[in-house]
Amino acid sequence: MKGLFRRKPMKGSFVEIEEGQHQLKRHLKAGHLVTIGIGAIIGAGIFVITGQAAALYAGPAVVLSFITAAIICTFAGLCYAELASLIPAAGGSYSYSYVALGELPAWIVGWAVSGQYMISASTVAVGWSGYFISLFRDLGVTFADEFVKAPLSYSPEAGWHATGALLNLPALLLVLFLGFLISVGIRAAAHFNNVMVVVKLCTVILFIVMGIPYIQAENWIPFIPENTGRFGDFGWSGVLRGAGIVFFAYIGFDTVSTLAQDSVHPQKDIPKGILGSLFICTAAYIATALVLVGVVHYAMLDVPDPMAVALQAMGSKFFWFKFIVKIAILAGLTTVVLVQMLGQSRMFLAMSKDGLLPTPFGHVHSLTKTPVFSSLIATLIVAAVSSLFTVDVLAQLVSITTLLIFGIVCLGVLVLRRTHPEFHRSFKVPFVPAVPIIGMVICFAQMCMLPLGTWSQLGVWLAIGVLIYFGYSYRNSKIRRS
Repeated sequence: MKGLFRRKPMKGSFVEIEEGQHQLKRHLKAGHLVTIGIGAIIGAGIFVITGQAAALYAGPAVVLSFITAAIICTFAGLCYAELASLIPAAGGSYSYSYVALGELPAWIVGWAVSGQYMISASTVAVGWSGYFISLFRDLGVTFADEFVKAPLSYSPEAGWHATGALLNLPALLLVLFLGFLISVGIRAAAHFNNVMVVVKLCTVILFIVMGIPYIQAENWIPFIPENTGRFGDFGWSGVLRGAGIVFFAYIGFDTVSTLAQDSVHPQKDIPKGILGSLFICTAAYIATALVLVGVVHYAMLDVPDPMAVALQAMGSKFFWFKFIVKIAILAGLTTVVLVQMLGQSRMFLAMSKDGLLPTPFGHVHSLTKTPVFSSLIATLIVAAVSSLFTVDVLAQLVSITTLLIFGIVCLGVLVLRRTHPEFHRSFKVPFVPAVPIIGMVICFAQMCMLPLGTWSQLGVWLAIGVLIYFGYSYRNSKIRRS
């Protein structure tokens, strides 16, 4: 039991960074990190999940769901910022947990983060496919359903069932292209992301400005639809469950923390990247949600492309605008998949350096200075998942794993404040221990708002991770062997 909770020494983490053993090129500054955070956050949450959360759980009060999720993320974001300034190592929350809590908790966090990144990227790729098909449909081009829809779906009533489709080919091709891009180098990926983020933010602002005149106040009434008699189906319980769903929309700022060893000044710039991107995206989400449920009745938004439905409701004279917006949405969703896959490749790298994954995962290519093998494996997994499953199945699993990770990160702040108070922190969480404790409580409470089926999916994912740990990682851990 003692070996399972053996902690990585703080000095060892800093030595690895200072000596450059990771071999990654430091190209990223604070501005890059903010745009990378925005690129990861603004995606399926605002373009896909918003409509489903409004239609199935919260109605127009999905705005309150976004605010609730933003509060949770603020507590977690503050804790991430402190740990990133204290332990600027690749791996983000995995590395923090290794130092604060020990090897087994770190592995669980790393495995949960891997699920978060890869399934999140898959979810957004499926949403990208929906908008891709919608764009071509507007141009009069249609595709066979067998090649643009997921073959597997899940519902609480029917369980897992086949849809009759073969695979989601557009999602598959997108992931393969981005997998190649992240293997080329961090600079290429960062420049591509910067361009896409500008396009994405301009599109969101344009949608808000153009949609305001078409808001119909009656679509906001009742703002909180009456509960149907079941927990989570509208009413205040629906707002809370909706918060658990749209929580997916905020996933991404934690990806910034995994890029510490790609950053020029990680201890100063990582906190700026995390909190800056979180603030900008929260404002954009609230404004977009208000316009979306104001233009279209919430019951019509349970589709993969809810913003396209709102544009259709504005009238045929906005065809040109709809066309531009859909292209920009495709660009925006592309950056989310890119950043999540980039974060996952760094997660594999960090875990391999500690001996918890096989050596090839930690190999950095001498020419591209990227972990090519880790990028390849992440690409293949995301490609398989995105081509087989639907959005709703994937999004809830991402939300619950993220809430678990955030709760553990908040705990890490408390532990390290007690065990290593002497280390310099460029950024400190205010009002400790209140802020980390509140963060842990609300993360667990929000997990309880999610359906039972989502908990079972989380249990299966963590069980697979535990089997891998005791089958390989425990015996090959560098700390244990030393």
